[in-house]
Amino acid sequence: MMKKRIKLHTTLVAVFSLSTFTAFANSEATIDIKLKNTVDKNAAELMKEYGIPGLAVAVTVDGERYYYDYGVADKETNSPVTNETIFELGSVSKTFAATLAGYAEEKGKLNMGDKVSAYLPELNGSPLGETKLLHIATYTAGGLPLQFPSEVTDHEGMINYYKSWQPEFEAGAQRRYSNPSIGLYGYVGALSMKSDYAEMMEKVILPKLGMKNTFVNVPSDLTHKYAFGYNAKNAAVRVNPGVLDAEAYGIKSTSADMLHFIEANIGKISLSDDIEKAIESTHKGYFDVGPFTQAVGWESYDYPVSLQNLLKGNSREIMFAPNPVTESQSSKLADAAWVNKTGSTGGFGAYVAYVPSEKIGVVILANKNYPINERVETAYDIINAITH
Repeated sequence: MMKKRIKLHTTLVAVFSLSTFTAFANSEATIDIKLKNTVDKNAAELMKEYGIPGLAVAVTVDGERYYYDYGVADKETNSPVTNETIFELGSVSKTFAATLAGYAEEKGKLNMGDKVSAYLPELNGSPLGETKLLHIATYTAGGLPLQFPSEVTDHEGMINYYKSWQPEFEAGAQRRYSNPSIGLYGYVGALSMKSDYAEMMEKVILPKLGMKNTFVNVPSDLTHKYAFGYNAKNAAVRVNPGVLDAEAYGIKSTSADMLHFIEANIGKISLSDDIEKAIESTHKGYFDVGPFTQAVGWESYDYPVSLQNLLKGNSREIMFAPNPVTESQSSKLADAAWVNKTGSTGGFGAYVAYVPSEKIGVVILANKNYPINERVETAYDIINAITH
């Protein structure tokens, strides 16, 4: 009798296991179908409306990766976009500058409460030299502009500009999105480690993150994977060099590597303790502005979030104009948050978003600069397709 009971029990377990596996497989298939339908529809509309030659979309759902690739990386050669096509990230690069500086802080070489002049003694006595790193990292130094003036073309010109710059607002009172602001933070991060920024990024930070196809300077043997961007006149372009370009907008990456980066940020990738803490440092909220909380590099919204609030937070009024801020009361971005960053260069448009509590993330890379609201709406559709 005992043997029969055991045999019956084993059979039930086998049936239960098979039914569980089937349900799981069906669930995975359903997500894949819903995702593909949603991404296909959005991609077709975007590419037609804005003349985008190539688009790479990547999605992670609790560690499962989905890739959707469209069009061409180079119109002259008709080379197809893949998840290994290298795109310019534009200002999504700022999240890497934040990670590098966070790594320097973890190593005890940098402190957010320090004055800028502690690292750049040339700025002693100047308003910017007296400003805390916290404020240049969060665009709240007092009104630094979006870009350097056109006459600032080298390191000497940069230092002279910072020496003479006069704030419009008290530090910590207003946020004005600025490449010279967070770019300087990334520069100081590398300087505190006695390193060149590009060298430290490519030899330390990116390898520790496990990102093998992400670069400041794309190697010559990989230029065939580097997409051409296309400007408003549909001419093939790539990003021009500029002061603090690597720090503010100079990273190039693939959709596969960027999905890996998202998974590192939501805790799905095993990392060494030092780089994990560096990433954690980019998840601290410092200032609330409009509908979001400003961390270093990343911007965070309480989740669930309305599309209206996402569009407001990514609007020109908030992105490019001064906006009053209040100090954030949270020491860490909530897990129930929509975290995002946009990026553009003359020929590329990028958007990255993730929701830690849902273990979901989306990467959208295009070789044309198209409206930010369209990128946000596409990502919103994709995440809704998974969660609803």
